[in-house]
Amino acid sequence: MQRRIWPVWSYYVVAIVVFLIDFVSKKIVSHNIEQDNERISILGNFFILSHIRNRGAAFGMLQEQRLFFLVVTIAVVVGILWYLHRSYRTGSMLLMFALAMILGGAVGNFLDRALFGEVVDFLQFNFGSYTFPIFNLADSAICVGVALVILDSLLAMKRENKQNGNGEHPPEQQSV
Repeated sequence: MQRRIWPVWSYYVVAIVVFLIDFVSKKIVSHNIEQDNERISILGNFFILSHIRNRGAAFGMLQEQRLFFLVVTIAVVVGILWYLHRSYRTGSMLLMFALAMILGGAVGNFLDRALFGEVVDFLQFNFGSYTFPIFNLADSAICVGVALVILDSLLAMKRENKQNGNGEHPPEQQSV
């Protein structure tokens, strides 16, 4: 059975769609929800739309490190672009899709940081008295992409173990 390979541009389409959904969602939130004051309940107190500005990384870490994030994001984007082109014929579709999601999310947050020095976050989840750090759709795409990379790695290890007979390496042949 021959494996179907999507053209490399299809993964860029995935990245662009992720970027556009993130961009539009941030614009809608910025124009319709008052920053730091307004909260819109979606599922009681569990899921709330809010509007905050984050000058740091995920979960508010490393506040005011704009240049650091810009440089790291450029390196990550260049690395993903290089890897997509290098391995799109040999890599799994799951891995390529995951990288496209990470790429779209990274570019979405990069644009906000480059233009405004901060990122719009608006998805808030509460678990009793604990409030999970507020995030956006770019953050979600990055996290889902990373989870899919991990899943692809686990599946690849399982395939290798199956090919080698339950994880045992084939005995080495000795030369005489």
